[in-house]
Order: sequence, then structure tokens, then C-alpha cells
Amino acid sequence: MTRACPICQAPLPPREQNAAFPFCSPRCKLVDLGKWLDGEYRIPVAAEDDDEGETSAAAPPDEELA
Repeated sequence: MTRACPICQAPLPPREQNAAFPFCSPRCKLVDLGKWLDGEYRIPVAAEDDDEGETSAAAPPDEELA
């Protein structure tokens, strides 16, 4: 079974011979990084239900604690 580069679909050389693994080249490795940095790849997040009246842990507090 031959693996393919996830960016350009070129056949991958073995890991021992390829410093850019799992990509075929440093160029494809940088293209993938650029997609992450530009926000093209996103990790899905489950939507929170606001009906239960719970506050989100990420929400800032209304009052400072003394």
C-alpha cells in the first residue's frame, strides 16, 4: 500500500528517506501550515445549550471577587 501526500496526492517516499513526512516535500508541509494559520482547517466544537442557565467557563465574570 502506497501512501499519498495529503496536499498534492504525490506518492510518499518511506519515512526514513523523507524529512517532510507525512508530506512529500517541505513545500507541501508549508502549504499545510498555511492552511492552519489562515483558518481553513477548523476543529469542530459542540454547541453549548444556553437553555439550562449555566454560564460558560470562558465567559468573563460580571463582578470582581474581593
